[in-house]
Amino acid sequence: MTTAFACKKQISSSVTNAPNNYLVVNGNIAPDDTTTITLTRTVNISGKANSKPELNASVSIEGSQGDHYTLAPNSNGAYVLAPVSLSATQNYRLKITTSEGKQYASDFVPVKNSPPIDTVNYVIQAKGLQINVNTHDPANNTHYYRWDYTETYIIHSLYNSHYMEVNHDTTAPRPADKEIYQCWASDTSSTIVLGSSAKLSQDIISAQPIIAIPSSSEKIHIRYSIRVKQYALTTDAYNYFVLLKKNTEQLGGIFDAQPSELTGNIHCLTNPSEPVIGFVTAGSVTQQRIFIDNANLPAWQADLPFNGCSADTLVYIYTIPGSRPPQLIYQVNEFIYTDVMIPIDYVDAFYPNNGYTAAFPYCVDCTIRGTNKQPSFWK
Repeated sequence: MTTAFACKKQISSSVTNAPNNYLVVNGNIAPDDTTTITLTRTVNISGKANSKPELNASVSIEGSQGDHYTLAPNSNGAYVLAPVSLSATQNYRLKITTSEGKQYASDFVPVKNSPPIDTVNYVIQAKGLQINVNTHDPANNTHYYRWDYTETYIIHSLYNSHYMEVNHDTTAPRPADKEIYQCWASDTSSTIVLGSSAKLSQDIISAQPIIAIPSSSEKIHIRYSIRVKQYALTTDAYNYFVLLKKNTEQLGGIFDAQPSELTGNIHCLTNPSEPVIGFVTAGSVTQQRIFIDNANLPAWQADLPFNGCSADTLVYIYTIPGSRPPQLIYQVNEFIYTDVMIPIDYVDAFYPNNGYTAAFPYCVDCTIRGTNKQPSFWK
């Protein structure tokens, strides 16, 4: 009998600890809408951070006929320009000067406006929801599309807290503006969604999948909304995003697409050999929002994140049973006044045995995972 041994050797790759931190540029120059350009730096795979924002840079937009607009720094590497009227007859480019004096510029790109979104709808499937988008260009002039989205949905805490700690020495009934039972959580696109009608006789995109939501997701447990934004792309921009999608989402197996070098339209003027990641586009963006109520869905069971949660009764003075001499624990003082636990309801008993039911913050305070301020667009 022949025995085969498979040996495994750990390989340390210099890629995971490369000293380079390349500039990453993300954004769209938007006519008649707010333009947001995000600048970050690549980080090592072995590091803990996903990206590093590029702060204190000078960012501007330059038109092919001499127009010039300066973007204001916002936060986390975002640079913003309030709505301005950009000409569809001009080409535009992005110019960047970092705090270290390095200069970057994109190629001049045409203004390519997105046609309206026809509909955003959802399809109930066996394992959840499929969100789709439908669009078309009657001028037969777009052909290449990209979509991203923002999801917003209601979440509840496990327990509804009717009391709150005040000044670390007392409690009070919880007012409406301090409500922590219902919140709104949000997520943004984590994948690149592309579509093309270039091989079709008409410029029509039908039932383009945007996102699949499992039936057990908390997102659709109460009420869910998604805003889909649509971009029109040039052929070069579409090819770039196709390659970016392959490199970031479709790798891992021997039959998957292999990594390819990304060649965007942004260049380092100070050091032409330095790679820069990103592709600047220009054009108006169209969008559409829909709401989905759980009452209109099958009776799916949501997988809520409250494993291990329980409500305990905490009293002002607790005597440990059988202790001699009596050992006292001032539970309200030690657990509620110190914010270790959040009071839920008042327990009406004779002092010192009155107190509160309480639980750990994750079980009670929805603002840990969202905001208790209703979004302005919420119906």
